[in-house]
Amino acid sequence: MKLEIKNKQKIFFQNSTSSVEIHPLWLRERINTDELVDKNNQQRLYDNSNLDLDIVIKNAKIDNTLLDIKFSDGISFKFNIDNLLYELNEDLCKMGPVNKPVLWKSNSQYDPYFNYSENFHEKEEMFNLLKNFYKYGFVIIRKVPTEDSFIVKFANNIGTVRPTNFGNHFNVLSVPKPNDLAYTSLALSPHTDNPYRKPVPCIQLLHCLENEVSGGLSTLVDGFAVASDLKKNNKKYFDILSQVKVRFRFDDKDVILENWGELIELDEKNNVKQVRYNSRLDYVPVLEKKKLNLFFEARKLLSKLYNSNNFEIKFKLMPGDLIIMDNHRLLHGRTKYDSSEGKRHLQGCYIDYDSSEGKLRHLQRRFKKDY
Repeated sequence: MKLEIKNKQKIFFQNSTSSVEIHPLWLRERINTDELVDKNNQQRLYDNSNLDLDIVIKNAKIDNTLLDIKFSDGISFKFNIDNLLYELNEDLCKMGPVNKPVLWKSNSQYDPYFNYSENFHEKEEMFNLLKNFYKYGFVIIRKVPTEDSFIVKFANNIGTVRPTNFGNHFNVLSVPKPNDLAYTSLALSPHTDNPYRKPVPCIQLLHCLENEVSGGLSTLVDGFAVASDLKKNNKKYFDILSQVKVRFRFDDKDVILENWGELIELDEKNNVKQVRYNSRLDYVPVLEKKKLNLFFEARKLLSKLYNSNNFEIKFKLMPGDLIIMDNHRLLHGRTKYDSSEGKRHLQGCYIDYDSSEGKLRHLQRRFKKDY
């Protein structure tokens, strides 16, 4: 990719397949001098819709890594060419903090563990933690203080807690007459949380305060890895699961929540964007019988893969362990346990991608690191 100047007045962006002229106004509104942009927040000090639509380039030249342009309104500026190329590459510009997620199965050698320390959230280790989170979908922090509600303080240091009808945070322990099966000692098969919300919470945090039982092992599955396997080996099942929207519903004495979504949601380039799965809460719509048979067959295989030893990992969260999970990618669950053996108490909360991505980008800038 490169820039080319023609006749000192036209700028072209060239890649391996095409050459496209860059609109002068597109360049003009990216000038970030102190007179035009607030240096504290990078916000424009003017309304760019008031710029002259007929602005043209009077003169342009490339000076090493800079593109030096004089515009017809009298403004001159030297652009960093690498910054322009980044914006001109739409795929790169739209990309999140990590180029491509690393898919994993149960035999993965990935080490998800970090150790908590004072001012942990502003250290380079937090940058490495968030980078791993976006690559693999989860990380586990050890030695986190086992104080009540500490999870809220922790979460607000890497994002902003998203309150739900369960509160700013919730307690995962066995209670009488629970409004969710999470608050029992029953086994929970792999699932994503809150598929009935609009939008579905992106990131879940769980903090282990007490765990005295022999059961209650935590489980994780990389839903993207399962979707990739299904697409490769059972394309017709992958297609039906990515086309049919399912209704998810939560119902208790205080609220009814509903949302619709595919079990495997794709983005505009047909890459897997999000998985949803919760067999306790889903309601398949009425479809033509043959299509519905195909959907049920596909969902059955999907469930088998999610619960298979090939994809599911199991581990025990110990007091002081805090796990951060991508709720749009990972399924989590637990094995059953006997509450008479002792206490098992976790606290959880949710945050969204924008705040954690913002934290990662801030730390990347601070420590001058590559993703």
